[in-house]
Amino acid sequence: MTQAPTPVAARLIKKYPNRRLYDTETSAYITLADVRQLVLDNQDFQVVDAKSGDDLTRSILLQIILEEEGGGLPMFSSVALAQIIRFYGHSMQGVMGAFLEKNIAAFMEIQDRMVEQSKGAYGGPQYGPETWAQFMNVQAPMLQNMMNNYVDQSKNLFVQMQNQMQDQTQSMFSAFPFNPSSSKDSKK
Repeated sequence: MTQAPTPVAARLIKKYPNRRLYDTETSAYITLADVRQLVLDNQDFQVVDAKSGDDLTRSILLQIILEEEGGGLPMFSSVALAQIIRFYGHSMQGVMGAFLEKNIAAFMEIQDRMVEQSKGAYGGPQYGPETWAQFMNVQAPMLQNMMNNYVDQSKNLFVQMQNQMQDQTQSMFSAFPFNPSSSKDSKK
Protein backbone atom coordinates (compact mmCIF):
# COMPACT_ATOMS: atom_id res chain seq x y z
CA MET A 1 0.00 0.00 0.00
CA THR A 2 1.51 3.33 -1.08
CA GLN A 3 1.02 6.42 0.96
CA ALA A 4 0.00 9.72 -0.56
CA PRO A 5 2.83 12.22 -0.53
CA THR A 6 2.70 14.53 2.43
CA PRO A 7 1.83 18.09 1.45
CA VAL A 8 4.78 20.43 1.50
CA ALA A 9 4.37 23.16 4.10
CA ALA A 10 4.44 26.71 2.85
CA ARG A 11 7.82 28.38 3.12
CA LEU A 12 7.85 30.56 6.23
CA ILE A 13 9.15 34.09 6.04
CA LYS A 14 9.28 36.20 9.17
CA LYS A 15 9.00 39.97 9.09
CA TYR A 16 10.84 41.74 11.86
CA PRO A 17 10.06 45.20 13.27
CA ASN A 18 13.05 46.64 11.41
CA ARG A 19 11.14 45.73 8.18
CA ARG A 20 13.58 42.95 7.36
CA LEU A 21 12.31 39.68 5.95
CA TYR A 22 13.88 36.44 7.17
CA ASP A 23 13.51 33.25 5.13
CA THR A 24 13.45 30.36 7.61
CA GLU A 25 14.19 27.84 4.85
CA THR A 26 17.48 29.41 3.79
CA SER A 27 18.24 30.97 7.21
CA ALA A 28 18.96 34.29 5.53
CA TYR A 29 17.48 37.75 5.20
CA ILE A 30 15.77 38.38 1.89
CA THR A 31 14.39 41.36 0.03
CA LEU A 32 11.02 42.12 -1.50
CA ALA A 33 12.60 41.28 -4.87
CA ASP A 34 13.40 37.81 -3.50
CA VAL A 35 9.78 37.36 -2.40
CA ARG A 36 8.68 38.47 -5.89
CA GLN A 37 10.91 35.75 -7.32
CA LEU A 38 9.23 33.18 -5.05
CA VAL A 39 5.91 34.25 -6.54
CA LEU A 40 7.27 33.95 -10.07
CA ASP A 41 8.66 30.50 -9.22
CA ASN A 42 5.23 29.41 -7.93
CA GLN A 43 6.64 28.78 -4.44
CA ASP A 44 4.10 28.58 -1.63
CA PHE A 45 5.06 30.86 1.20
CA GLN A 46 3.60 32.70 4.14
CA VAL A 47 4.89 35.92 5.64
CA VAL A 48 4.24 36.32 9.36
CA ASP A 49 5.03 39.04 11.85
CA ALA A 50 7.95 37.70 13.90
CA LYS A 51 6.59 39.15 17.11
CA SER A 52 2.82 38.63 16.92
CA GLY A 53 2.59 35.77 14.40
CA ASP A 54 0.01 37.72 12.35
CA ASP A 55 -0.21 36.72 8.69
CA LEU A 56 1.28 39.52 6.56
CA THR A 57 1.33 37.68 3.22
CA ARG A 58 -1.33 39.85 1.55
CA SER A 59 0.39 43.02 2.74
CA ILE A 60 3.72 41.90 1.27
CA LEU A 61 2.07 40.91 -2.03
CA LEU A 62 0.39 44.33 -2.20
CA GLN A 63 3.79 45.96 -1.66
CA ILE A 64 5.18 43.97 -4.58
CA ILE A 65 2.25 45.04 -6.78
CA LEU A 66 2.81 48.67 -5.73
CA GLU A 67 6.48 48.44 -6.75
CA GLU A 68 5.58 46.78 -10.06
CA GLU A 69 2.94 49.42 -10.79
CA GLY A 70 5.42 52.20 -9.98
CA GLY A 71 8.00 51.10 -12.50
CA GLY A 72 7.81 50.30 -16.17
CA LEU A 73 4.40 49.69 -17.68
CA PRO A 74 1.61 49.64 -15.09
CA MET A 75 -1.07 47.00 -15.41
CA PHE A 76 -3.87 49.09 -13.90
CA SER A 77 -5.03 52.47 -15.15
CA SER A 78 -6.03 55.18 -12.69
CA VAL A 79 -9.64 54.63 -13.72
CA ALA A 80 -9.44 50.89 -12.99
CA LEU A 81 -7.81 51.50 -9.59
CA ALA A 82 -10.46 54.09 -8.68
CA GLN A 83 -13.21 51.65 -9.63
CA ILE A 84 -11.65 48.90 -7.51
CA ILE A 85 -11.41 51.28 -4.55
CA ARG A 86 -15.11 52.13 -4.92
CA PHE A 87 -15.98 48.48 -4.30
CA TYR A 88 -14.47 48.50 -0.79
CA GLY A 89 -17.30 48.68 1.74
CA HIS A 90 -19.86 48.17 -1.03
CA SER A 91 -22.31 45.30 -0.81
CA MET A 92 -20.74 43.82 -3.95
CA GLN A 93 -17.18 43.78 -2.52
CA GLY A 94 -17.14 40.00 -2.01
CA VAL A 95 -18.63 39.35 -5.42
CA MET A 96 -16.09 41.65 -7.06
CA GLY A 97 -13.16 39.88 -5.36
CA ALA A 98 -14.41 36.47 -6.47
CA PHE A 99 -15.09 37.82 -9.97
CA LEU A 100 -11.55 39.19 -10.32
CA GLU A 101 -10.01 36.00 -8.96
CA LYS A 102 -11.96 33.78 -11.38
CA ASN A 103 -11.16 36.03 -14.33
CA ILE A 104 -7.46 36.01 -13.53
CA ALA A 105 -7.60 32.20 -13.27
CA ALA A 106 -9.37 32.05 -16.66
CA PHE A 107 -6.76 34.35 -18.17
CA MET A 108 -3.95 32.18 -16.78
CA GLU A 109 -5.62 29.12 -18.29
CA ILE A 110 -5.77 30.84 -21.68
CA GLN A 111 -2.08 31.74 -21.36
CA ASP A 112 -1.16 28.14 -20.47
CA ARG A 113 -3.12 26.85 -23.47
CA MET A 114 -1.33 29.27 -25.78
CA VAL A 115 2.03 28.02 -24.49
CA GLU A 116 1.00 24.38 -24.99
CA GLN A 117 -0.36 25.07 -28.47
CA SER A 118 2.83 26.84 -29.49
CA LYS A 119 4.86 23.83 -28.32
CA GLY A 120 2.68 21.50 -30.36
CA ALA A 121 2.56 23.73 -33.41
CA TYR A 122 6.27 24.35 -33.62
CA GLY A 123 7.48 21.14 -32.02
CA GLY A 124 10.16 22.89 -30.08
CA PRO A 125 10.94 23.89 -26.54
CA GLN A 126 9.26 26.76 -24.78
CA TYR A 127 10.27 30.06 -26.30
CA GLY A 128 12.09 32.81 -24.43
CA PRO A 129 10.64 36.15 -23.35
CA GLU A 130 11.84 37.93 -26.52
CA THR A 131 10.02 35.49 -28.78
CA TRP A 132 6.84 35.77 -26.70
CA ALA A 133 7.06 39.58 -26.80
CA GLN A 134 7.25 39.48 -30.62
CA PHE A 135 4.39 36.97 -30.78
CA MET A 136 2.21 39.05 -28.47
CA ASN A 137 2.90 42.24 -30.48
CA VAL A 138 1.49 40.48 -33.54
CA GLN A 139 -1.36 38.78 -31.65
CA ALA A 140 -2.28 41.65 -29.29
CA PRO A 141 -5.20 42.99 -31.39
CA MET A 142 -6.73 39.51 -31.70
CA LEU A 143 -6.19 38.77 -28.01
CA GLN A 144 -7.65 42.16 -27.03
CA ASN A 145 -10.71 41.47 -29.18
CA MET A 146 -11.10 38.02 -27.61
CA MET A 147 -10.86 39.51 -24.10
CA ASN A 148 -13.38 42.25 -24.97
CA ASN A 149 -15.81 39.58 -26.19
CA TYR A 150 -15.23 37.65 -22.95
CA VAL A 151 -15.89 40.76 -20.85
CA ASP A 152 -19.06 41.51 -22.83
CA GLN A 153 -20.29 37.96 -22.27
CA SER A 154 -19.49 38.16 -18.56
CA LYS A 155 -21.32 41.48 -18.34
CA ASN A 156 -24.38 40.05 -20.07
CA LEU A 157 -24.42 37.02 -17.76
CA PHE A 158 -24.10 39.27 -14.72
CA VAL A 159 -27.01 41.46 -15.91
CA GLN A 160 -29.11 38.32 -16.50
CA MET A 161 -28.27 37.08 -13.00
CA GLN A 162 -29.16 40.48 -11.53
CA ASN A 163 -32.49 40.51 -13.37
CA GLN A 164 -33.30 36.99 -12.18
CA MET A 165 -32.48 37.94 -8.58
CA GLN A 166 -34.69 41.03 -8.89
CA ASP A 167 -37.56 38.96 -10.28
CA GLN A 168 -37.17 36.39 -7.50
CA THR A 169 -37.11 39.13 -4.87
CA GLN A 170 -40.25 40.74 -6.30
CA SER A 171 -42.08 37.41 -6.39
CA MET A 172 -40.95 36.65 -2.83
CA PHE A 173 -42.20 40.01 -1.52
CA SER A 174 -45.46 39.77 -3.48
CA ALA A 175 -46.59 37.16 -0.94
CA PHE A 176 -46.56 39.82 1.81
CA PRO A 177 -49.66 42.00 2.35
CA PHE A 178 -47.82 45.28 1.76
CA ASN A 179 -46.57 46.73 -1.51
CA PRO A 180 -43.33 48.74 -1.16
CA SER A 181 -43.98 50.74 -4.32
CA SER A 182 -47.48 51.79 -3.17
CA SER A 183 -46.15 52.96 0.22
CA LYS A 184 -43.80 55.33 -1.60
CA ASP A 185 -46.73 56.72 -3.58
CA SER A 186 -48.82 57.28 -0.43
CA LYS A 187 -46.05 59.43 1.16
CA LYS A 188 -46.22 61.97 -1.67
